[in-house]
Amino acid sequence: MENIALIGIDLGKNSFHIHCQDHRGKAVYRKKFTRPKLIEFLATCPATTIAMEACGGSHFMARKLEELGHFPKLISPQFVRPFVKSNKNDFVDAEAICEAASRPSMRFVQPEPNLSRQCELCIVSVNPWFRIR
Repeated sequence: MENIALIGIDLGKNSFHIHCQDHRGKAVYRKKFTRPKLIEFLATCPATTIAMEACGGSHFMARKLEELGHFPKLISPQFVRPFVKSNKNDFVDAEAICEAASRPSMRFVQPEPNLSRQCELCIVSVNPWFRIR
């Protein structure tokens, strides 16, 4: 697993499909995981770039991956769609996510902060005792 350079994850409700590539873009590993098994697998991997489509669950997963020491990147689904080469399934989507993330001109989405951080930002902006500069 030390030769993995990029991991693409197709997020689902109960299952997660991953596609791992080396530095040359060659497929190294493909597997289907449940959420706890995926976290367990990624905890054993060395720190690497992990790409996902931006959706509701991806922001939570990005924060979890940052805690594990990885570098999550979120891609808007409209930018992943052109890289799907054949019939659509979850493994093909994970491969397309890897392909899109490996492009140097790809634009990524910033993960949303966690709920407690959002509350702190709201309190600071609403409280009249805090001066906004």
